Amino acid sequence: MIVKICGIKDLAAMDAALEAGADMVGLVFFGNSPRNVTPAEASSLAARARGKAKVVALSVDADDKLIDAIEASIAPDLHQLHGSETPARVNELRTRTKRAVMKAIPVATASDLAPLAAYEEVCDWILFDAKAPKAATRPGGHGQTFDWALLKNVKRAKPVMLSGGINPANVAQAIEAVRPDAVDVSSGVESAPGIKDREKIFAFVRAARGAIMEKAS
Repeated sequence: MIVKICGIKDLAAMDAALEAGADMVGLVFFGNSPRNVTPAEASSLAARARGKAKVVALSVDADDKLIDAIEASIAPDLHQLHGSETPARVNELRTRTKRAVMKAIPVATASDLAPLAAYEEVCDWILFDAKAPKAATRPGGHGQTFDWALLKNVKRAKPVMLSGGINPANVAQAIEAVRPDAVDVSSGVESAPGIKDREKIFAFVRAARGAIMEKAS
């Protein structure tokens, strides 16, 4: 089970994620998010993680200028596209950066899964996240789950990451319900929006890894 801690914006949170054993760490490049970092701010964070965990750059409908700035500052292992990027745009950015790309698909009802096949053709990972409330100013990080049963019979051609309202208390249930390749947490390990809680990070990683051990036994 791959564990990703997303929305890291300071070295203390980065150190906690690395010490807890996170496989991936996410940096958010989106101004409306309380977890936003600039490419310049992200440089030291990525440097701390290099060689210890894969660095994921989350952007939302980013233009080429921002993508290029992210590339120059942190050279991420993976780009996470969390906006309304079309399959064509996903493919364009994958070609432009020559890096792996993960496309987030927001889910509230079964109909939201209709674009899955088109995105699987052009990306390396699929992330299923809870669809944001209508009045929201950002697509994720709201601490809301969705009906995991919607994914039960979905055929998968690419590795799947699960996000949306997952926390130390429910991550084992989420893993059992969806059987994802990875789990992703942001607000679920925070004491306030954008403020990571060290103990919650450790608890989340323990719970995710414990769920896998229990399933294996």
